[in-house]
Amino acid sequence: MQKKKVLNGTIKRHPDGFGFFIPDDIDHADVYIPRHSMEGIMTNDKVAIEVFPEKGGERFRGEILRVLSRGTKTVVGRFYKMNERTGAIRDEGKGWGQDLKIKMEDSLNAKDKELVAAEILTYPEEGKSFTGKVTEIIGNALDPLTDIKRVIRSNNIPLEFSKETLEEAKHFNEVPDEKDFKGRRDLRDKSLITIDGATAKDFDDAVYVETTNEGFLLYVAIADVSHYVRIGSAINKDAYERGTSVYFPNYVVPMLPEVLSNGLCSLNPHVPRLCLVAEMLFDFTGEMKSSDFYEAVMESKARVTYGEAQEIIDGNEVEKLNHVKEHILRLSDLAKILMAKRFKEGSLDLEIPETELVIDGAGVPIDIQRSERLFSHRLIEEMMLAANVGVAKFLSSRNIPALYRIHEPPNEQAIRLLEKYLENFGGKTKLNQGKLQKRLTKALEEFENRPEAQILNILTLRSMSQAKYSMNNVGHFGLGFEFYTHFTSPIRRYPDLIVHRLLKNQVMPNSQYRLMSEDDLASAGTILSAAEQRSVKAERQVQSIKKARFMEKFVGQEFDGMISSVAKFGVFVLLREYDIDGLVRLDDLGGDRFEFDEEHLRLVAKRSGFAYSIGDNIRIQVAAADPELGQINFIVAGVEATEEAEEKTSAEVSAERFLKKLHSKGKPPREEKFDKGSRRFEKGGKEESRKEFKKGPPSEKNKDFKKDKNQKSKFFRDSRQDKEGQAQKIQKIEKQANLRPQPRDDERSGPDKTLLEMILGPAEYRKANGETSAKDKPKLSKKLMFAEQSKLRDNDDYSEKNSDSLKDRKPDRKDSKKRGKTENDRRGLRKARLSSGRGKGKAR
Repeated sequence: MQKKKVLNGTIKRHPDGFGFFIPDDIDHADVYIPRHSMEGIMTNDKVAIEVFPEKGGERFRGEILRVLSRGTKTVVGRFYKMNERTGAIRDEGKGWGQDLKIKMEDSLNAKDKELVAAEILTYPEEGKSFTGKVTEIIGNALDPLTDIKRVIRSNNIPLEFSKETLEEAKHFNEVPDEKDFKGRRDLRDKSLITIDGATAKDFDDAVYVETTNEGFLLYVAIADVSHYVRIGSAINKDAYERGTSVYFPNYVVPMLPEVLSNGLCSLNPHVPRLCLVAEMLFDFTGEMKSSDFYEAVMESKARVTYGEAQEIIDGNEVEKLNHVKEHILRLSDLAKILMAKRFKEGSLDLEIPETELVIDGAGVPIDIQRSERLFSHRLIEEMMLAANVGVAKFLSSRNIPALYRIHEPPNEQAIRLLEKYLENFGGKTKLNQGKLQKRLTKALEEFENRPEAQILNILTLRSMSQAKYSMNNVGHFGLGFEFYTHFTSPIRRYPDLIVHRLLKNQVMPNSQYRLMSEDDLASAGTILSAAEQRSVKAERQVQSIKKARFMEKFVGQEFDGMISSVAKFGVFVLLREYDIDGLVRLDDLGGDRFEFDEEHLRLVAKRSGFAYSIGDNIRIQVAAADPELGQINFIVAGVEATEEAEEKTSAEVSAERFLKKLHSKGKPPREEKFDKGSRRFEKGGKEESRKEFKKGPPSEKNKDFKKDKNQKSKFFRDSRQDKEGQAQKIQKIEKQANLRPQPRDDERSGPDKTLLEMILGPAEYRKANGETSAKDKPKLSKKLMFAEQSKLRDNDDYSEKNSDSLKDRKPDRKDSKKRGKTENDRRGLRKARLSSGRGKGKAR
């Protein structure tokens, strides 16, 4: 057995209270942290743990020794006024472990249920309580205008620049100084143009191409941000902390102050701008023959939108761009050659349409659509890819430590899963033969122009590993490049700024720019990859929130869609009319019981055999939309369960099966022959497997459990042994369950009262016995009483009438809206599960 050892790493808190530890040592597996060790520990905390292997398995378990650093410094949520002296922000996401207490004098006079940002003052450790103070009142949580601000604060994205940065920004002029042109090549006579979206405000790249006898001479000019953002400056410090600009609908959190991002470092038309140029010569097959990198001064001849460029490529007239028309067409010719070469060599071509949100001034979404991808988008992308590859090859040839954009190949398990998807759709291509990128491209080509193509492109993207920044160049799997970096967007990405400085160090004699150590580059890769992931997460959250807001007005309406994903808990459906998907929960798929078929990745009805699979067309009804959580729920439109068997409760079915077995041969029923339905019985909506009771608790206290084979379970033993009374009860149950059992051959006493109560449920039992008085309510065992109290305590806003075990619950199986719901359904109602192996009175 391995000895215990100490590891450092990051903790992730599960909503149920336990945690998972992600070691800094990438070679060590993740570690399970039990609930008792998670006291006072929050998601993203850096901790030291003592780790040891679990018995009889390959998993590891750990105990937290100490907190090294806290990952959460500020929180965002609704402020709830508890009394005249204190308020709280509730731990609704279950990531903190407890609610944050706030004194009223530290609340900034926040109103009840108002959205606020709060700074944490003390953490729940060493007897301290979890306290904080409000630093900002964001506003009404349901106001669309607060959506973006809420996401920014909850993801800890820096919003305000430091005073030092703002002070430095004041010293920049609107145009470059003439002295800055010294030593630079003058490209102001070249017809460089920018091609961007219609709503873009910053332009950090310009392109121009000439044809020669050898091929195409391409100029890619990038804004010279490194000239203005110097190492050691406050602007550089803020930019590094942000890592990237974050783009939301109608709003941007920039990496650099506006005087740079929209001014000096934006390649606006007809004004001089400093730039760093990648000049590359390609032959007519798209092969790069030579490259050159240098500082220059340029002047954009036109600001072109993607739509305008596409008009010219399609042969239409755009009068204001006639002076650059031929340049755009030459760029188009080169882009087609570079694309053909790239795809031939195995670059993946995943068509994933981006979501375009149309938002009004009040923050309310007017429309949500798939943004159309034009060839003009591809044109500018090919130019940028070429420049990034050229710079990466140059840095690698110099054997200096550099920062690369890498994308590792997917693991075998992900590829096998993708192969299953393709087979389920009818694909013939095998992914384990030949170069993987080419096999993937060929597999996707089989579904070109078919409805399933979009789903398969998304599934292929999901199977890929995440691209990141690293000094260890392993190539870019998705693009099929051996060398690749990010060079073309230093206004909005800090890694590009690092690459600019490294490049200048090599191409400029007596350069003031210095190389970075391997340790600094490794740290930068980790920090900047995390900043990028934070940005992507925030952008997706805002999209989810706005989509939910948009769908609120369609609650109750029906739409056509396609199943995009299948899970154990339900199916996700992508709508045809809007670029929106939502969840159909397992309970809302129909009256039948569905089970997850892992081999074929589908949900199959146990009785009818009907299945839901990825790619299936389905008509849904919008059931609910929650803008606060960014969640949308659908139900299957028109589903009605009319089979007679569905009218019986699960308790009645269980009783029926039990009594059939009980009277079959006059012998005690063998538990192992029962099907799943007969091995389970209900009490207040909480199910327990008989296997758990049969197995018996391991504790010393219960070691004599069932020591006599003729003695009944100590939990269900009938001490009265009243044969006549038991016979009467069996008659009542037979009448209730509509059964006609055969005469019994033995003289054993029948099922005891407590067991029948649990089989039928309290309401059915009282009805069968004509009991209506409250005093006649059945007494629960201590374990079940604990579960009842736990449920009521955990749901203190609910009255006794909403406890499933305290009322006769008969859901309307015919009405899909009412099916499986209680009067105040909260969906995620947490239920205590009992296990005989956890000791008396403990709930899981």
